[in-house]
Amino acid sequence: MIRTIEATIDPKGHINLSEPVKLSSSCRALVLILDEEPLIQVNEEALLSETSLAEDWNRPEEDEAWQHLQKVQ
Repeated sequence: MIRTIEATIDPKGHINLSEPVKLSSSCRALVLILDEEPLIQVNEEALLSETSLAEDWNRPEEDEAWQHLQKVQ
């Protein structure tokens, strides 16, 4: 299984993981060093669930249920 975990690396090369990691044995890892800070913080859970939620949200029944909140022009 491949997992991605955000981390920071200090000038001495010490890696600080953003969350605890428990492994049953030693394993290999790849380190990708990014040159700059992210411009915005993205909620990954929201992005991952967007497709499945859209299936429910983009139904005519949902449009009808929320019609009373639409602006009248």
